[in-house]
Amino acid sequence: MSITRAPAARWRRPVWSTGRKDCTGTGLGHSRLWFTIGRGIVTEIFYPRIDIPQIRDLGFLIADGQGFWQEIKALPNSTLDLEDPRTPFPHIHHRHERYQFSFQVCTDPDRDVLLIDFALTGDADLRPYLLCAPRLGADARTNRAWVGSWEGRAVLWVEQGPFGLAISCRDPDGRSALGPCAVGEVGASDLWQDFHLNGRMTWGYAEAGPGEVALGGALPPRGTLALGLGTSKEAAATAAWSSLAEGFPRAADEYTTRWLAWHELCCASQDIASQLPPDIATLYTRSATVIKVHEDRTFPGALVASLSVPWGETSDTLGGYHLVWARDLVESAGALLALGAHKEARQVLAYLISTQRADGHWLQNQWLGGKPFWNGMQLDEVGFPVLLASALKAHDALGDITVTDMILRALSFIVRKGPVTAQDRWEEDAGINTFTLAVIIAALVEGAMFLDGRARSCALMFADYWNARIESWTYTEDDPLSRQFQVPGHYIRVAPPDVLTDQEAEREILPIKNRANDPRLAACCQISNDFLQLVRYGLRDARDPHILASVTVMDGLLKTETPSGPVWHRYNGDGYGEHADGRPFDGTGTGRGWPLLTGERGHYAVAAGDDALPYLQAMAAMAGQGGLLPEQVWDSAPIPKYDLTPGRPSGSAMPLVWAHGEFVKLCHSHVLGVPIDRPVATWRRYRGVRPTPDFRIWQLHQQPRHLRVGEELRIALSAPFTVHWGQDGWQNVCDTPSEDWGLLQVAILPRTALRDAHSLQFTLRWAGGDWIGQDFHIDIRRTS
Repeated sequence: MSITRAPAARWRRPVWSTGRKDCTGTGLGHSRLWFTIGRGIVTEIFYPRIDIPQIRDLGFLIADGQGFWQEIKALPNSTLDLEDPRTPFPHIHHRHERYQFSFQVCTDPDRDVLLIDFALTGDADLRPYLLCAPRLGADARTNRAWVGSWEGRAVLWVEQGPFGLAISCRDPDGRSALGPCAVGEVGASDLWQDFHLNGRMTWGYAEAGPGEVALGGALPPRGTLALGLGTSKEAAATAAWSSLAEGFPRAADEYTTRWLAWHELCCASQDIASQLPPDIATLYTRSATVIKVHEDRTFPGALVASLSVPWGETSDTLGGYHLVWARDLVESAGALLALGAHKEARQVLAYLISTQRADGHWLQNQWLGGKPFWNGMQLDEVGFPVLLASALKAHDALGDITVTDMILRALSFIVRKGPVTAQDRWEEDAGINTFTLAVIIAALVEGAMFLDGRARSCALMFADYWNARIESWTYTEDDPLSRQFQVPGHYIRVAPPDVLTDQEAEREILPIKNRANDPRLAACCQISNDFLQLVRYGLRDARDPHILASVTVMDGLLKTETPSGPVWHRYNGDGYGEHADGRPFDGTGTGRGWPLLTGERGHYAVAAGDDALPYLQAMAAMAGQGGLLPEQVWDSAPIPKYDLTPGRPSGSAMPLVWAHGEFVKLCHSHVLGVPIDRPVATWRRYRGVRPTPDFRIWQLHQQPRHLRVGEELRIALSAPFTVHWGQDGWQNVCDTPSEDWGLLQVAILPRTALRDAHSLQFTLRWAGGDWIGQDFHIDIRRTS
């Protein structure tokens, strides 16, 4: 065969842009393919053995060869049917005045093959064409593509290194049915460009790349496509035709059977669903499916944050949300645990144990196999795995997993680095954040239950001390927002790190980095809903005056009413969302409402004894076609040009697995009357009441400037040391060696020795004999 090579791309543009996506995926059986469905295209197919998406998208166009052609994803009013919320088996329909085009999608439960059964009816002159943009391997720009045949059957092939992809087609009689095919370079010689320039298929390039390649070819009016993946293009082609040989009905039946069987194993779900309104029960069941869909098969327990890329039509990132965040993972595992999917929740914990860093923390996010992607540090992501271990124990579902080593390392990291986190949960700012505080304090209490002796005492010491100081670090009074809403004060979004030593630090400007023009708001003038976690985890009562005042400001500033119901923004001034004119987020924009935060507001309602059903109804109304919860919804005036409708999904990620997990948990909390994920030991210890410890903790990064008479000073460092100390200008000098408290070295200066003093002076000498080279001073106050 003579090889006609496609010319290299002269310019690049996103082809067949995915727009916002409805996502469905495979979950059970041997198959390791994941896919998403959006506007008549199959997008973001994964092959988790190499941790990255294997195609950018796969779609169709319809043409008559005489100049008429239509890309079906551009058709309005397509429908996506999911007859059973337990099974991700979509049937997509597209209607045009000249034709109807529909298809069903599933994966072969026994092979790494995606199957698409399609049918075109209407004008007899029309035929469908396939469009596919692969991105094999770690570098999408070094793929090679061919038009070829395998064992006498037409095939489209792609290969990069040890990874292969093959697309084959059969007609209803079982014959190979790929028609004329072509490969090309994205944006220059792909099939979409051919139709765009010529109105029909005129190019026939048989080879393309290495580069960013595209596949295209003519299809019969009815047939089944198979997209196979393997360790070579030949292996992929063998797998693809093996699936086609057995037929689509066999794969679909087995696929459906396995999904239904999994739902039957979720022992708690049927009972909860029976107590919910029908529309809520449907999304509850579908949410369980969505969470399970995002689980990997090569690494059981690894769930990516989403099978979509926010504003993916304008992004070429290999990352997107196809990564594992420990926070999202544990939030989803909590939903699995509530559903009764104990095996999956245990696998999440085992995966987290295997990917914990040597110093005790977890990466900001990572590929499925544990390879780092972003390397930021978020303290809540260190605390969440400890909470999962405790939750599994509370459900008597920990099994034979041993967690003491993981917990020791995690809690050691927390007490060494906390309470300041390098990034808040939105991955934007360093400082002290109430959501993060709630998680790490609860992790210290829950983790202490797995420890003995001084290690347990050390964890509880830090938990009590940090809990007692939450308001002094994160609550502001007499600021512009408090005056605007006529309340005494409110919790702030993030307190700058130096608030540990300077209360006036809350007046510092806290940059908002996702705005084109930073509004330069002081930290005390920014609020989020993060403080609600203090109530959810039992650190503060829902009717605590500090909480009630903050809810007033939060609802007044962050809440937006939409036709779907109320939705909350992350924080005032947020820029993560579409621009005001509807253009996609491009590093800056305008923040939009998050259904996830509607769920968190609903959990506060549960804790306050109020009805959570309105929040569940709002979340359900915000779901996209197919019942998928988006990261954000549009909450401004409609912009038809960008298909942006108030209360409906924006161009952000869809689904957001965390949002589905929150919905599942809120359903349980609504039925049970208490937050389903409230940590047991933490609630038992605090019950919403602020503790009053009679000591202060001193560390190199958190240095209290004064003690009250009667308080102990507890100095905690990571290595053995001796405190050389005196009173009132170095009088009565003493040496106090540190002791091993499991998580840290701790030295206690007794309150009796400081009872009559007005000040304390001290320095430190490490066990090796070196002095720290600095003297420290603390005033001792007679009043608070």
